[in-house]
Amino acid sequence: MLNGKKIIFAAGGTGGHINPALAVAGEVKRQYPDCKILFIGTPDKMEATIVPAAGYDFATIQISGFNRIWNWNGIKQNIKTASHLLTSAMEAQKIIKRFDPDVVVGFGGYVSGPVVRTAAKLGIPTAIHEQNAFPGVTNKALAKMVDAVMLTAEQAAEHMQPKNEVIVTGLPIRGELLRADRDVCRAELGLRDEPLILSMGGSLGAKAINEAMLDVIANRWQKKNCVFMHATGKGYPDFSDRLAEKGVDLNDRHIIIREYIDDMERCLPAADLVICRAGASSLSEFQALGKPSILIPYPFASEDHQYHNAKALEDNGAAIIIRESDLSPAALMQQLDTLLESPGKLEQMGRAAARMAVTDAPRRIVEVLDRIAK
Repeated sequence: MLNGKKIIFAAGGTGGHINPALAVAGEVKRQYPDCKILFIGTPDKMEATIVPAAGYDFATIQISGFNRIWNWNGIKQNIKTASHLLTSAMEAQKIIKRFDPDVVVGFGGYVSGPVVRTAAKLGIPTAIHEQNAFPGVTNKALAKMVDAVMLTAEQAAEHMQPKNEVIVTGLPIRGELLRADRDVCRAELGLRDEPLILSMGGSLGAKAINEAMLDVIANRWQKKNCVFMHATGKGYPDFSDRLAEKGVDLNDRHIIIREYIDDMERCLPAADLVICRAGASSLSEFQALGKPSILIPYPFASEDHQYHNAKALEDNGAAIIIRESDLSPAALMQQLDTLLESPGKLEQMGRAAARMAVTDAPRRIVEVLDRIAK
């Protein structure tokens, strides 16, 4: 039992690492209110804001990744990274010895490496959670030494050599998404009977997706057989102006252009098809809500993990992949038209996505931590 015990969560860099860790921490506190929790992250990434705001104690170490671009800025960053590698383990050791945890779990980001590795060397029970279908270098190395390897997708096990048998737990997602009512969400967005096409490229936007959607919307909005909701991301303030230049009526109810989807708990449940990148967190949400998708994996993701994430859905009939190198307005319109003309196909893809869903991931992960804690 974890009640009264201490857990360290190591997670950082992106919301894809931090939010699942926070979801599990919340489940720990729900089941075991006396459990003590400490997060370790970096001082200059988003975890430094998000974790304390969620009410958890937070400690930091300095760690960063290597730059693969061979220029002067890249060389300077790599020198800094090398120095951090020398000091991060010592910083982690000081924090771990001071907190004296019963278990340490890594959810990804550069910070997980030194924290989990140091804890394992100190004889503390350790676990990692891999979000992607193709694991990163750090987790592949850690898998050989930790007591438990937890996976979102079973396919990741093919690329790891774990000390113990892997456990498929799924990826924790936001509870408000699971509780959302599709009809209520559509009513709140002012939607009628037409299918909602939700497209986006992340908070910063994706130029390739924006350029393709620009022409898709311009060429298809007058059909009025669907509603387009597109999030441009930051850095594309002229998207609406460019649509208007192409003759698009921006006041038409079939077109909704935003910079960012800040109410995903409303928009995703209302959607009938999603067009976006293939981050692990997003795909887990699509599965939980049974949403079909057209996925355009980010081509520069480490180990091409977004493609492997997307392939798991495509292999199960839940998604269609368009590689960014093959992306064009014509290719996207062809797929979109085919799906809109075949509502049965959309429903079939949605059911396939739902069959892949794991909606109790936090509970499963807490069970693993409970089992291995000293």
